[in-house]
Amino acid sequence: MTESDKRIKRVVVVGGGSAGWMAAAALGTYLGKSVDVRLVESEEIGIVGVGESTVPYMKTFNSQVLGIREADFVAQTQGTFKLGIQFNDWGRIGDSYVHGFGTIGRSLGPLPFHQYWLKLFLDGRVPDIGAYTLPTVAAPLDKFMVSQSDAPQGSPLADIAYGYQFDAGLYARYLRTIAEQRGVKRTEGKIVNVIQRSEDGFIEAVMMENGERVEGDLFIDCSGFRGLLIEQTLKTGYDDWSQWLPCDRAMAVPCESAGPLTPYTRVTALAAGWQWRIPLQHRTGNGYVYSSHHISDDEAAATLLANLDGKALADPRPLRFTPGKRRKFWVKNVVAVGLAGGFVEPLESTSIYLAQSGIQRLLSMFPDCDFEPMLAERFNRDSAFEHERVRDFLVLHYNATERDDSTFWNHCRTMSIPDSVRETVELFRIDGRYFRNGEDFFALPSWLQVMVGQRIVPRGYHPIVDQMPEDRLVEFVDRVREVVAHCVDKMPPHQHFIDSYCKAPAMQ
Repeated sequence: MTESDKRIKRVVVVGGGSAGWMAAAALGTYLGKSVDVRLVESEEIGIVGVGESTVPYMKTFNSQVLGIREADFVAQTQGTFKLGIQFNDWGRIGDSYVHGFGTIGRSLGPLPFHQYWLKLFLDGRVPDIGAYTLPTVAAPLDKFMVSQSDAPQGSPLADIAYGYQFDAGLYARYLRTIAEQRGVKRTEGKIVNVIQRSEDGFIEAVMMENGERVEGDLFIDCSGFRGLLIEQTLKTGYDDWSQWLPCDRAMAVPCESAGPLTPYTRVTALAAGWQWRIPLQHRTGNGYVYSSHHISDDEAAATLLANLDGKALADPRPLRFTPGKRRKFWVKNVVAVGLAGGFVEPLESTSIYLAQSGIQRLLSMFPDCDFEPMLAERFNRDSAFEHERVRDFLVLHYNATERDDSTFWNHCRTMSIPDSVRETVELFRIDGRYFRNGEDFFALPSWLQVMVGQRIVPRGYHPIVDQMPEDRLVEFVDRVREVVAHCVDKMPPHQHFIDSYCKAPAMQ
């Protein structure tokens, strides 16, 4: 057999939605000339579709992986822009902070900016850390713009980090058009059987309800929580993280738009979980993520409907999930992407990111028909690490609270947490030090903002800070805040930017 004979010729994506069509579009873009890419989905099987808020990586994936023009994508998905997430009532009822994207201040010498700020903050001489990063100042003022190519080097306006808020159903439809233009074929219908090779258990084909046999060399499982191939067929197993992430259900409902289009997602802690608010151009997305051990489905739906900004446009739609991940994401000739691989929970908008990261990882490790085991082992190790570190960051949100007003928050405040989270928090409490764990997706700015925002304040600061003269320290910290405030003054209102850059067509 020659090397060319080993090349994968047929890829079958099982399941549509955002994950399925992202995978199909990416594979069609890079392999469509030599590989037959087919997506199998059934219109009768619903998609989760709650992932309407993203992290900045999506900008990279859309532009660099798929070659999508930003303004067109935002308009076609009724999208808005996202500078971060506003957290209300998490540390204590009445607290509010923004976890903004991007960097905080600027480093000086060997130390990050927050160490210099911390010395003055502990003396009560400067405001919260949010005053020193552009997204956290601009977001509550409803201001937004994209990075400015003509901004001076080092200016906060030269590199503005942002994600998107959009209609997930429209995004899947948008991606389908792109994927089909790049050669992806779609098969409509239900899968009624999965055929495995007798000698090694590899997937050989899926059988459709109409009798069609869809064969493939590589199968991408995007079938959602059920994991049709990775779990129901290959029995991979699942790591359940509900002992650390207590929410296991959600109610989702759209409502009419009310007020300005905020360039941030709002999450408000409630008695048994938290509620999201995501503003889109044509409506507002809302949901209540909660623990079924602390509130009933009917009570959760009633609570959600009572806290909407506008008139509900549908009945609340229930969603059940178990936070965690598959024990393996790549088994034999099946790779799980999106919810089929795992679902940490929606708090920091990582669901679409984890799917995109998995797709890009697959492209970089794309196999041939030998399916070298070391590739799968590396893929599984990297995927597990990524999910576990996202898990740790989310556990921080629940555990770092002083709330004692409900049994839910009493549980979160006193629950056992992973050693990796405890070590990070305890080290930070001493003198504000944080050390990134390898290629952890959430870096220093994210951990810092959540810890300080939820009342984890260090007792001291790095000793090198004391080497800086007092007057220079004050001047340095104040200057950063002045530059950020000046840049925010130059930014237009979020609504004005959308109207001039990517206004969506009227919905039919």
